[in-house]
Parts: sequence; C-alpha cells; structure tokens
Amino acid sequence: MVKNVSSLGRNGVHDFLLVRGTAIIMTLYVIYMVCFCAFTDITYVSWTSFFSGTFTKVFTMLALVSVLIHGWIGLWQVLTDYVKCAKLRSLLQLVVIAVLLGYFFSGLFVLWGV
Repeated sequence: MVKNVSSLGRNGVHDFLLVRGTAIIMTLYVIYMVCFCAFTDITYVSWTSFFSGTFTKVFTMLALVSVLIHGWIGLWQVLTDYVKCAKLRSLLQLVVIAVLLGYFFSGLFVLWGV
C-alpha cells in the first residue's frame, strides 16, 4: 500500500476537490485569455501592456500554480498506480517535483520581469 506522505492532499476527497478547483481556475484563465485575444488587436504594445497589469500577473500566477497542482496530483496518481517499485517511484516523483519547481520559478521570473 502506498503511503500518502508524498501526496499533495491528505486524502482522495481533498485531492478531488483540488483537481476540480484548479480546473475551474484554469478554465476561467483560458476564457480571460480568449476574450483578450478576440477583442483586441494584438500588437507588441498591447500584449506587454496587458501583461504589465497587476491583475493579469496575479491571475497568470494563480493559473500557473493551478496547472502545477493539477499536474502533480495527476502524475502522483499515475505513479502510485503503475510504478510498484518504491525506489523508482520516489525517484520519478523527485524528478517531477524538480521539473514542476523549475516551471514555477521560470514562470515567476518571466512574468514578474515584464
């Protein structure tokens, strides 16, 4: 049996709610971006001014964190279901965590560097 030490949530219900909540945030972000693209003549100036706004930066970071949480829970479930060797599973989880942290910090530096 797999211990949930490495899971983000405390139990399956918590993970279920996190996945659904992050999916809602990602959907709202996609709608926000589609509306901007549909109703704006996209130029370099309009794009940079759009992403220089605090609301867009915060919403983008929230969407990025939601993608990372959503991805972590999904990959954790796949790894615990299909990788039975505990050492290999731990190594793969460590790699996934490293990649997700890399995505977070690169997104943070790119977004707040604008």
